[in-house]
Amino acid sequence: MDRVTAPEQVVLLDDDGRAIGVADKATVHGSTTPLHLAFSCYGFDREGRLLVTRRALHKPTFPGVRTNTCCGHPGPGEAVEDAVRRRLDHELGLQAEDLRLVLPDFAYRASAGGVEENERCPVYVCTLVGEPRARPDEVESVEWWGWEAFLAAADAGALSPWARLQAPLLEARREDWAPVPA
Repeated sequence: MDRVTAPEQVVLLDDDGRAIGVADKATVHGSTTPLHLAFSCYGFDREGRLLVTRRALHKPTFPGVRTNTCCGHPGPGEAVEDAVRRRLDHELGLQAEDLRLVLPDFAYRASAGGVEENERCPVYVCTLVGEPRARPDEVESVEWWGWEAFLAAADAGALSPWARLQAPLLEARREDWAPVPA
């Protein structure tokens, strides 16, 4: 018997960040995307290098773009921290140690190719456990970068729109995510 998979749902938010409903993920990333809950995670190894991912080429939102380690959407009733751990494992086969919420109120809008992002997107930092095993349906490639190289790429516009906005905010709060080395 074939297993039927329910469509992935995202949590819709009002302007104050309160949940007001749910919608199928496939329906919310379009030309008039409603505000919804997401997250970003920046995962470092024990040497202080950031795992940078390149999004799969078939993704509808920002395909092939280099970005932070992992992004995603919590499901209805799912704690954001649990969603971060779930997506790190699903996309990269990695576990998170010392998961820290650094930018709880980050939100952004971005568009490209007729697809708009409109997300309240708390930003987490963690130490990664394991070796990355990228799922090709999610991640085209992975690379370990120094933090300064990531900041330079963000400044040059060479990353996803959210990573370009998040990088300087994370840098300004770097003491909050110590002891991750520089």
